Amino acid sequence: MNKFKIGKKFISDNSPAYFIADIASNHDGSLTKAKELIHMAAENGADAAKFQNFFAATLVSDYGFKKLRNIKSHQSFWSDSAFNIYKKNEVPLKWTESLFNTCKKYNIEYLTAPYDSEVIPYLNKFLCAWKIGSGDITWHDNVIKMAQTKKPVIISTGASNLSEIKKIYKKIIKVNKKICLMQCNTNYSADKSNFKYINLNVLKSFKLNFKNVILGLSDHTLDCETVLGAVALGARIIEKHFTDNNNNIGPDHKFSMNPRTWREMIDRTRNLEDSMGDGVKKLEKNEINTVILQRRCIRINKNLIKGHILKKNDLDFLRPCPKDAIPPYEYEKIINKKINKDLSEGEYLKYTYLIK
Repeated sequence: MNKFKIGKKFISDNSPAYFIADIASNHDGSLTKAKELIHMAAENGADAAKFQNFFAATLVSDYGFKKLRNIKSHQSFWSDSAFNIYKKNEVPLKWTESLFNTCKKYNIEYLTAPYDSEVIPYLNKFLCAWKIGSGDITWHDNVIKMAQTKKPVIISTGASNLSEIKKIYKKIIKVNKKICLMQCNTNYSADKSNFKYINLNVLKSFKLNFKNVILGLSDHTLDCETVLGAVALGARIIEKHFTDNNNNIGPDHKFSMNPRTWREMIDRTRNLEDSMGDGVKKLEKNEINTVILQRRCIRINKNLIKGHILKKNDLDFLRPCPKDAIPPYEYEKIINKKINKDLSEGEYLKYTYLIK
């Protein structure tokens, strides 16, 4: 079983789900707003607040995006070029220490996904784990640079196949065994049809193919159905986008969770975790009384005198069933037995009432 720590919390197959609130671009260019979102996320049960350290110049080709034709996505509705939108939503590196300290103030971890290899040494001073976005799963040099710090590596696997995941896994595992693989779908349109493509059963495939990883989910659907399914299948790290208002203008607000839906997601997940149990079928503590109330036992359907020889037509099988009562499936054992006392109609039979 794989096990590692993110900050003060252990992550393992048996741990509660760890929730990462991906604030991403929902800061709207304001450090104050970013810090407010950290506070909101912490108040509503997040374990970590995550940002994305990208710079448009080292992330996207303005020329390349302008030359794209006939490719529809959520970016089709952006009011400006892809380059300018990314440029507008950069997280300045100078914010890092302030974001880190704000997370510390509210007792959650600060995380980020670095999309520029040059910033990794600086960010390493503030991070207890690394997040790799789906789009960078083929940028092996950058991923390995993070893995070499020996801190946990959390990898989203959207829009990739098993072969591509195995390639980067084989490289990471040589230098770092603290790995989380997150099932992910990279359609960010918030369309309800996206549920058809989440493919949570991929987590079963991950479990079979990667023996020593923590399972996770990075999800962009609204509400928490996918999260509950993933946790039931073994996911222990959950990443969802977080905003204060889905009606805000910006690239990530529409498909993010808000404080109300985030809290509901946390609460429902904790209920699910409580309900999963240990897998051992047994009489549970809260069933000690109901087992008496709901089960049948052998009862006498008429007044009987001491020495009477029991026949089947003397018996009824009725609720309740006290602990010392004889269960219905043992009625053949008592047929033709004598009773050692007078019994009233409706009494239940005990073995101590029979003459051996």
